[in-house]
Amino acid sequence: MKNTILVTGGSGYVASWIVRYLLEDGYTVHTTVRNLERSDKIAHLTALQKKFPDQLHLFEADLLQNGSFQSAMMGCQVVIHTASPFKLDVKNPQNELVYPALQGTTNVLDQVNTIDSVERVVLTSSVVAINGDNQDMIDKGIDRLNEEHWNTTSSLKHAPYSFSKTVAEKKAWDLQKKQERWDLVVINPGFVMGPSLSGRTDGQSTQFMMDLLSGKMAAGAPELTFGYVDVRDIAKAHILAMKQSSCKGRHIVTENSYSVLEVANFLDKAFPGQFKLPKRSLPKWLMYLFGPLMGMSWKMVRRNIGLPFTYDHSKSVNDLGLSYRNITDTFSDHANQLMDMNLVKRPK
Repeated sequence: MKNTILVTGGSGYVASWIVRYLLEDGYTVHTTVRNLERSDKIAHLTALQKKFPDQLHLFEADLLQNGSFQSAMMGCQVVIHTASPFKLDVKNPQNELVYPALQGTTNVLDQVNTIDSVERVVLTSSVVAINGDNQDMIDKGIDRLNEEHWNTTSSLKHAPYSFSKTVAEKKAWDLQKKQERWDLVVINPGFVMGPSLSGRTDGQSTQFMMDLLSGKMAAGAPELTFGYVDVRDIAKAHILAMKQSSCKGRHIVTENSYSVLEVANFLDKAFPGQFKLPKRSLPKWLMYLFGPLMGMSWKMVRRNIGLPFTYDHSKSVNDLGLSYRNITDTFSDHANQLMDMNLVKRPK
């Protein structure tokens, strides 16, 4: 009989795919949501319950409430902890990002310490716990970033989301080292793109794609580089981390790093001439002028605009056995979903 797995934050972008793949693999899955009464936010999960009878069980849990995960965790051998706030436009970084990320991780892992059946925790962190700015790679004098590197440049005042992910992952490692029963494997995804199972449109990935396809960047794209990865690959990485007893530590999971203009070129290749996509990058001096209006401080512009960087994802391939899908398919699948949902006008 296969193990019972807990996935926290089951209605989330990544977690939804993890839940689906686990069910398809025959596992019994417990997953938590913030409010079982919000049928609009969990409709895709209740649909999976009907498709996989007696395999998926939903629980209500609050990241900030101690003991909230006890019922959901009972009898589980693995906990996949994905739930964490992802916001970029915040007024109070400590209350909106750092506290919930840190306290949520602490509450989940404190609960793990009380449930004897749990043998492994797979934690969703981020590449922003590897580096905070593109400049970091240059400062370190290296040609690519790997799992040995930690973000040391973010703070409450500069890139607070990146700071929240860094302190939360460090807390997880601290808690793991204080006991010997369960081990910890961490997944550090890049900028996650691709189709959503929930159909939610309030995420940063969807907003980024809509900004590109709507023509908002037609005059030019900011010269920003991100490490991108398909949401389905991230989900599979978590499951491989759960299954592979020999895997350890952190795992950068990005297909590769691309500028915003390169992403636009991928979309233009998939939908030739059909969208008003940017054809050039905006000069850095222009970003100094208009960056603050886009929520980018001068420090953010100075340390990121026009500075390429690369992640070494070889550990995800060698340790997890992950194979990456073509990133062009990721972007085209995401775009097609937005058009099917009438969020982006389909070209005639």
